[in-house]
Amino acid sequence: MVKPTAAIGVWDGLSAKAAEAAGAQMLCASGFAISASLGLPDAELYTATENLRAVAGIRESSSLPVIADIDTGYGNALNAARTARKYRDLGVDYVFMEDQQSPKECPVSSAAELPLVTTKQFVGKIRAIKDAVGGSLKLVARTDAHGEQAIARAVAYAEAGADFVMPVSKTFTTQEEWLRCRTASGLPLVATLTPSTWIERDFTDEVMERLGISIAILPTQGLMAATRAMTDVFANLARNTDHRQDWGMEHSEFSDFIGFEQVHADQAKYLPAEVTA
Repeated sequence: MVKPTAAIGVWDGLSAKAAEAAGAQMLCASGFAISASLGLPDAELYTATENLRAVAGIRESSSLPVIADIDTGYGNALNAARTARKYRDLGVDYVFMEDQQSPKECPVSSAAELPLVTTKQFVGKIRAIKDAVGGSLKLVARTDAHGEQAIARAVAYAEAGADFVMPVSKTFTTQEEWLRCRTASGLPLVATLTPSTWIERDFTDEVMERLGISIAILPTQGLMAATRAMTDVFANLARNTDHRQDWGMEHSEFSDFIGFEQVHADQAKYLPAEVTA
């Protein structure tokens, strides 16, 4: 058994840089976090282009492997195939696509039963993506179904060519159902350890190894921490004109982190002296 790879949820170049500097092994371009960075809930209100632009910034800012959220594929099987090619061309290593109807919604944020496309429709999307990208991009098939229906879908998705299966936190209620999904599909699993869910609480590394989980996504932990820190700081700044407090990094420390030293070195290497003087 192998310990799962942790994929840290990021949403832009700065968060990607921070995750890599902290020692992350893999990045997850979290749809929830990217949508939030635009001031929107994760209800497929942002466009495929906006998502792709955010992932491009993540890819440019970090050399780490990236697993990207492509929501429902942004249309039918032909749209999904074109979406996958776009992400492959950016240098993304994995994408995950869900079997909800569009517009989708974050299942953790909704108490309602979310409508799904038929198994045949989603199988068509998987086949189209794999025909389009082959082995150059790994496809994670996410199911928002429940119980036995989810296991049946996982088997169908594996037969269609998916590389991994991703149940969501509401898909199953026990660890043994996760294990049955792994056994029935024959594919490694991806787990999303969303804050406040039973998955986040119960899925230790040891449990995930036993269940055959290869990738553990930590999608919004950084987003929640950053939002809390920002709102606390902004609340203090809004009511207190004495802004001379220790809010975080010194300017010089941030300048080093963001890469000014490398810029200056490159200027000295490539630009004429009269330009840099």
